[in-house]
Amino acid sequence: MKAGSLASMRVSRVVAGLAVLLVAAAPAFAGSATSNFSVTASVASNCTISTTSIAFAAYDPIVANATTPLDATGSVIITCTKGAATTIGLNAGLNGASATGTTRAMKSGTDYLSYEIYQDSGRTIVWGNSGAGLLTPAVAPDKNPRTFTTNGRVPAGQDVPAGASYTDTVTATVNF
Repeated sequence: MKAGSLASMRVSRVVAGLAVLLVAAAPAFAGSATSNFSVTASVASNCTISTTSIAFAAYDPIVANATTPLDATGSVIITCTKGAATTIGLNAGLNGASATGTTRAMKSGTDYLSYEIYQDSGRTIVWGNSGAGLLTPAVAPDKNPRTFTTNGRVPAGQDVPAGASYTDTVTATVNF
């Protein structure tokens, strides 16, 4: 045999021996099995609420507001989980009903200035904290904030002292 052929045979034997070792080192599998598992989560229904104040301008019971009510607006902002059904209520405030028949009153010392908050811009639906007074918006279409206007009105012709600052605090609640 020629030297080149002999060297080629040796290399072939070494490669074949390595191949046998590699095959022998690999584990032999008789079969396999599988199993499925579930992945679950739940989404909690949740809402947050914030507000902006209703800041009425100066009330003039002699001229400007003798026969014309004083109007102003604020807002209630809710952010809810997509699909959340909600109602929004406003309580009667710290001073409750006044002698003039409105649900709410601002106070200065012992004096009261009646006012009301309405759901609609025409100021016909009083915004309360129960029953028909609750605002029931459409189901949340997404998680983005939604703003609802609070339409305030101080009735015309109230007989109140000048120079006083009247205030009240109303609590807004989102139910979901």
